[in-house]
Amino acid sequence: MKKITLIGFLVVLLWSCSSQMPKDSAIDATKYLKTITAADLKTHLTIVASDEMEGRETGSAGQKKAGKYLINQYQSNAISFPKGATDYYQKVPAAFLNTDSNRNLPDSENIWAYIEGSEKPNEVIVISAHYDHVGVKNGEIYNGADDDGSGTVALLEIAQAFAKAKKEGYKPKRSILFLHVTAEEHGLFGSSYYTENPLFPLTNTVANVNIDMIGRHDELHNDSSNYTYIIGSDFLSTDLHNSCEVANKKYVNLFLDYRYNNKTDPNRFYYRSDHYNFAKNGIPSVFLFTGVHADYHKTTDDMDKIEFDALTKRTQLAFAIVWELANRENRPVVDKN
Repeated sequence: MKKITLIGFLVVLLWSCSSQMPKDSAIDATKYLKTITAADLKTHLTIVASDEMEGRETGSAGQKKAGKYLINQYQSNAISFPKGATDYYQKVPAAFLNTDSNRNLPDSENIWAYIEGSEKPNEVIVISAHYDHVGVKNGEIYNGADDDGSGTVALLEIAQAFAKAKKEGYKPKRSILFLHVTAEEHGLFGSSYYTENPLFPLTNTVANVNIDMIGRHDELHNDSSNYTYIIGSDFLSTDLHNSCEVANKKYVNLFLDYRYNNKTDPNRFYYRSDHYNFAKNGIPSVFLFTGVHADYHKTTDDMDKIEFDALTKRTQLAFAIVWELANRENRPVVDKN
């Protein structure tokens, strides 16, 4: 009798302790969000957008050098390449890059890294940014610090934050694929190649968060850089849109500007970055962007123009959105065409 009573007591005690442990979805992510810093972003961008990378033209030696830097950062944070892959590269052949016209592009690579989910590992969130730019023209290097050096280094910091959470016992419920795509500047070819040759089935890809040009402000926001454009969040899924809003209100409090969240907008921003290749395959997708500026696709898109405090907050927002998506109870429902 005493033995049974003792066992019963231990069961109740264990249940009580486990019930008080926070669920992943209830964890305050602020601690991990704060590991995303302006200093770290600047350190990464100083290298990614340096003259040494020669403008990161698709398939060039400079782009490959930038790619090796990205891989080194993932390795230093103990973030592996994805399950099912043999290394950090998804090779994108020249034949694919030159399919519809002869751009004379050589073979290139998407770069991927991966954190497996704890509860729903087969459900995957893809966070993407393109790491190519336009290279060297007439002897001048186009460093592309904002386009899209800013998104490239944002992915590194977001991955590091998730790696720290994982190390401390808070793995995301769903898996996260960090995807640096090539050949965006030539027509979104890197993301097109991935969606046509996905490592994980597209049916298991629950959302895409894409980051392209978040390091500056445009002329519509000369009074404040405390904003980001949100594009496409509600085109396929109310849940995705709500997750973006919740993440922002809970952690960052940027002004979310929806002025370009329109498929008929004459700028056609919805169609001009890599999220589109996911969205057209029915995957809920959101594009974080802060607009074009006077240095867009010019040699003057350099690191000294980057607003690192603003870049930090926007990177933290992207992290918070992925955190919400990775840890919500159910995957975002596609409830719109």
